[in-house]
Formats: sequence, structure tokens, C-alpha cells
Amino acid sequence: MRRSVLVAAAVLLSAGVSLTAQEEHRFAGTPEEFEAKLGYQTGTVELRDRLATLHLPPSFRFIGPEGARRLLTEAWNNPPRAAHGVLGMLIPTAASPLTDEGWGIVIEYEEEGFVNDDDAATMDYAKLLGQMQDATVAANEQRDKEGFGRVTLVGWAEPPSYDKAAHKMYWAKELAFGTNADHTLNYSIRVLGRRGVLVLNAVADMTQLPAIRRETRNVLTAIDFNEGHRYSDYLPGTDKAAPTASAA
Repeated sequence: MRRSVLVAAAVLLSAGVSLTAQEEHRFAGTPEEFEAKLGYQTGTVELRDRLATLHLPPSFRFIGPEGARRLLTEAWNNPPRAAHGVLGMLIPTAASPLTDEGWGIVIEYEEEGFVNDDDAATMDYAKLLGQMQDATVAANEQRDKEGFGRVTLVGWAEPPSYDKAAHKMYWAKELAFGTNADHTLNYSIRVLGRRGVLVLNAVADMTQLPAIRRETRNVLTAIDFNEGHRYSDYLPGTDKAAPTASAA
């Protein structure tokens, strides 16, 4: 039996690192020198051996795995594990990611098998939120050990929405880091494929929600699996299916 999109969404979201762009920079040199070495790309970008393609709109630039690692850990002061498995990041062209106005979208791929989306129309958003809040509480012990402080999942900044025709899903959550009064926004996009899910998480301040909401459609249309990796390419009985909830 295949894992449902509801269960997959809860597992993929809660298992990841809670990111922030609001910490002090830890890199040497000037911000301009640091940003010049991130390796910005524009136009069409291939992800991980032609797994998927990004057709970048003018409002975004792309940085690869190494540039993303440096930005996440050295500039945004996230734990090193935050960069594990990151395929790259989308960075708005309108602002530097090193300024208060800057933000970015982290791109990852979870290859756990084909995800069934039959229950997408009947998702229990309250249940999903509760699962993620429990997972966030459980992860705080490890964050404490690493010296990064606790995270509280405040609630939905925007509830989930699923496009069944495109097999794409998005939602947003509001996070509080420690006692910081300025809350962080994690805006999440999921693209279902033949063998797994492309995971896109926007990391920003809550005040940037309107700007990110405006860009969501551009991001949703900018990324797609390539032929052979698409949701419609799944071969029942041949391809791996994601485990059931009881086995997850």
C-alpha cells in the first residue's frame, strides 16, 4: 500500500530542520565578498543529474549545493545538518539574502517512493498541524544540545492547498525561535514525482508573507520533474511505493 499525501506531508515537513535567516552572520570578510562567491545562476537550471528542471523567472536566481551550504550555515547560522541533501536554493533578485529584506527557498529531494494523493481533498489540516507541532517539540532536545535554541510551531500562516492536476502542494507555517519576538515564516512547496517528492521551503520573516505569497505561483510553475521522473511515469508493481503510515 502507498503512503497518502497527508501522511507524507506531515513526515517530510516535521522531519526537516527548522531554518532561520534571522541569526548573526558568521562568515569572514564583507557581505559583498561573501555574496559574490555564492555562484548565482539564471535561466534554465538542471537539478541532480536531470532529475528536474528549473525555468527561473526574472524574479529569482539559483545557487547550487555549495553556495546553499555556505548561506544556510555561515550567513544564516543554521546547524550544519540543515544543508545535508540540499540541491540548491532560489534567491529573489530584488534583495540580497544578507539583508533584512532577503529570503530564500531551499530545494531538497526525498526519495521515499511514489506517494498516493487520493486523500488530498479530505486532508485534516488540524491533525496535520498537531503532528508537526509534536515533532517540533521532540526535535528541540537535539537543538538544545547543538546550542541553537528551541523552536515553537505557532500555527499555520497559510493552510495547505493541493493542485491534483499538477501534483503540487503548498502551505506556510509560523515559527518562533527561542524568545525572539520576530517570528520566522517557513513557506513550503511539495512536487510529487515517480520515486519521491521535491521539497521546497521558503525561509523568511513573517512580514514577508505577502511577497512570498505573490511569488508562489511563479515558483510552482518554475519547477517540474523531467520525463521519466514525473508522477505520471509511475509503474505500479514495478516502481517503489512510499511506505504506509504504520510503517513510517
